[in-house]
This record gives sequence, structure tokens and C-alpha cells, in this order.
Amino acid sequence: MLSTIGGLGEFALITRVTSQFPSTDDVILGPGDDAAVVAAPDGRTVATTDLLVEGRHFRREWSTARDVGHRAVAQNYADVVAMGARPTGLLIGFAAPADLPLAWAEEFTAGVREECALAGGAVVGGDMVGSDTLTIAVTALGDLEGRAPVRRDGARAGDVVAYTGHLGLSAAGLALLERGVDGPADCLSEHRRPSPPYAAGPEAAVLGATAMLDISDGLVQDLGHICRASGVRVDLESDALRPEPALLEAVRVLGAPAGNAVAAARRLMAVGGEDHALAAVFPPETGLPEHWHAVGVVAEAPRGSEEVPEHPVTLDGDVVERGGWDHFRRE
Repeated sequence: MLSTIGGLGEFALITRVTSQFPSTDDVILGPGDDAAVVAAPDGRTVATTDLLVEGRHFRREWSTARDVGHRAVAQNYADVVAMGARPTGLLIGFAAPADLPLAWAEEFTAGVREECALAGGAVVGGDMVGSDTLTIAVTALGDLEGRAPVRRDGARAGDVVAYTGHLGLSAAGLALLERGVDGPADCLSEHRRPSPPYAAGPEAAVLGATAMLDISDGLVQDLGHICRASGVRVDLESDALRPEPALLEAVRVLGAPAGNAVAAARRLMAVGGEDHALAAVFPPETGLPEHWHAVGVVAEAPRGSEEVPEHPVTLDGDVVERGGWDHFRRE
């Protein structure tokens, strides 16, 4: 039996992989021609792209191929829904060494297929090349369904800042893996397979969100992008950051003193990355569904990105510096 992708060959691998992807009503012409054709009923297409490089974004000793497939879809479609759009299509570039086990490629395909079933959209094409480093490039497409895109520059003083999804669990999961210690399954799974709240992006757009983004670099850092684009500042309330039980358990396993577990967990919620939750800003009169958690308010700042404070996002009025607990620090 063939055991590597090199043994199978490029074109046989392409056929083997693409035959496993279902189509959707958005796909007019899928894999197999020079390019795909994807419907754009709105007349506009939301597009984003991202890379996963082995050793930097994932490690095969920590994550299965199926995990990486889920992650590749999730981190891209999270950006699509953060614009208020519905996912429609994916283009995947796959660069790998010839001795990569064929089973790894097939498990990766299964992860992509399963995450698309959760998020919507379909794989419509891509490319495969040989490479010394396993690298996956994904371009994701989305449809706005007649709505205005929810950009980063619409926040105004008095608006409410809220998030939905899981905060801090992914960073805790990464810390557990780096330390080589066992911990809550929810934290490990959120790092390996992020679970963006896909439906919440279009929902926020319908609710009238004035700004929104995917939380990939930490709540504080990412809200800073909204502040700079909108010419505002944001103050978060620590009491509004309510850690999930798995996060509290993880910080205890990682060495946070019992009396400081809540503070350590809230810090991870504020600065931990790769959550792929959504943060959005809403007019103050908006009635938010219970899965949206209000955590702060937008305040005035001088217009112009050069005049926005160096640290435009504060927690209880204080600047949040990166660092803190040594076992959570990422250089």
C-alpha cells in the first residue's frame, strides 16, 4: 500500500482529497478546472487569507492532522464572520514534504470537511506543492447577504463592548502543552481546535454592531485595533470577565496560587491569544442575547490614529501590560 503523498503523486492526491469535499449551493463550479466559480448573491465578496506553518502555528506532536484541519478552517472563517458575513468558500494551498504520511493528508482533509459542516461553505479549490516545511495557506470567502460589513472604525463613545465565545482557554491549553502537564480537556481542545461562534457574526451585524473583530491576538490587543481605527479608547471591567471553570482549573494546574486563580484566569482572558472568539461594539440601547457578554464601554479619545493613547484599552482604568505570570508569558 502507498504510505506517503510522494508515493501517491500530486495529481492522484488532488483527486483523492477533492473527492471527499461536498459542494454547496454557493458553488457554481468546484475543484477540477483552472479556477472555481462561487456565487456572490450580494454582489460583494468578503475575502481573507491566513497561513499555518508547522513549528510556528502547530506541532504534529501536539495536534493531530484532523485538529490542524479544523484549525485551518476555523481561524479563517472566524475572520469572515467577524465582518458580519456568512462563509461560502475556501481555497487551500498545501505545501508538504514528499515523505508526509498519506494518512496525515487524509486526516487533515477530514478535519477540514468536518469544520466546514459546522461553519458552512465548501472547499472550491487550491494548490499542492512539495516543500521542506509543512505549510497550509487558506483563503476564505463570505457573503454579506445585503448587510453592510461590520468594520473596525465604527465605534463611538458610549457604545458597549461585548464578546461571545471562549476567552483564555486556548492560551491556557498552549501553556499546558508547553509545560508538558495534563489539564482540563476544554482548554487543550480549544487550543487544538478553536470553536468560533460562527452564527454570532451575522447576528451582531443584524443587531447593529458598530465595530467587530475576531479575537486572535488577545482581547486587549485586538480591541486596540478598533480603538485606533475608530479614534476612541475602551475601558474593560475586570468583574465582567467571568472565567469558565476549565480556565480556573487550568491556572491552578499551572501554578497560580489558590487565592489568585481568578485574577490569573482574568489575565488570560484579557491577553491570551488564538481564542477566535468575537468582540463587538454595540449602541448602548442594544438588547444583547445572553451569549454576548458586556465587558466594557467605549470612551472618547482625540481623532486620528497618531493621537490615540499608546495603550487605548484599559482594565478598571489601568494599563494592561503583557507579561505577568511567567508560565503564561510568550516571547
